[in-house]
Amino acid sequence: MDGRIALAGLTPGEICEALQLPQTFRGKQIFQWISKGALSFDDMTNLSKDCRAMLAERACLRSSSVAQVLRDPDGTIKLQIALADGCAVETVLLTDREGRKTACVSCQAGCAMGCLFCQTGQLGFRRNLTAGEIVEEFLYLEKEAGKLDNIVFMGMGEPMLNLPEIRKAVSILTDAQGRGLSSRRITLSTSGIIPGIYDLADNGPQMRLAVSLTTADTELRERLMPVTKGNPLPELRDAIRYYIEKTGKRVTLEAALLAGENTGKESAERLAAFAASMDVYINLIPWNPVPGLPFKTPSPEETAQFASLLERKGLNVSLRTRRGTKIGGACGQLGKTTI
Repeated sequence: MDGRIALAGLTPGEICEALQLPQTFRGKQIFQWISKGALSFDDMTNLSKDCRAMLAERACLRSSSVAQVLRDPDGTIKLQIALADGCAVETVLLTDREGRKTACVSCQAGCAMGCLFCQTGQLGFRRNLTAGEIVEEFLYLEKEAGKLDNIVFMGMGEPMLNLPEIRKAVSILTDAQGRGLSSRRITLSTSGIIPGIYDLADNGPQMRLAVSLTTADTELRERLMPVTKGNPLPELRDAIRYYIEKTGKRVTLEAALLAGENTGKESAERLAAFAASMDVYINLIPWNPVPGLPFKTPSPEETAQFASLLERKGLNVSLRTRRGTKIGGACGQLGKTTI
């Protein structure tokens, strides 16, 4: 950075304070322009020429930059974003069959969780992203794809380990003076950090919660997801139940399906027992291949059989549509932390 103040992660009041603006409405104007995706202070036509010149000298709109844009034939877009300190993250734009657009954003450069089936988990942890860097991911995706409908914290990193910055980013994106995104359109996915689930339930912000469960077999989950050792399944279940009761929101349990590992009858029965009597939704995700990792994607028949076993237990089950695989943009495939 060149010493200029990056504004994308600031509220209107913080913009005024950082730039020592005597007129509070100026902070609101700048905030609104940033939320609209302005790329230059020259775009801010309701500010005087002198004011724009001062802003350009003392501030910048964004601290990061897009290093590469990758497009999958299925409509998925992946951005490789260079951060000011040389780190990098990836963020993905997903479009469903109804045309709804979702930003899948990262919250950390790298990840400390070490899940064996995830590309990001093999990289190690670099650092948390700031609220501004998270907001910038969203704004860059809107520039590429137009107005977005949803945001999911399912990219690189464990959101519960960067909850303060996520809270700040959400407050900016949902601010009615700016982007005004509805909190009902925001989902946070965690590998199962129990204190974070309680914190989110008690202190907000209100959003949808997804838990990457993968398996309810303790021994297998400890092997596949080391986070389990410090966040045991029984206590994780209690935390999920608490979240549901405290917020009144259904929780999604995500399961990355690994052929021959967690797709058998016993695995289905354990998952069904874990989900029993809770208001949850099961999202099955056939594993997306990652070069160098020793897993296989289950066949359609294996996946269908597993889903059927869960449905017979009375569970609501869906199958994640595979998108972005040709550009390494599918679930578990994000993995570049340096440009």
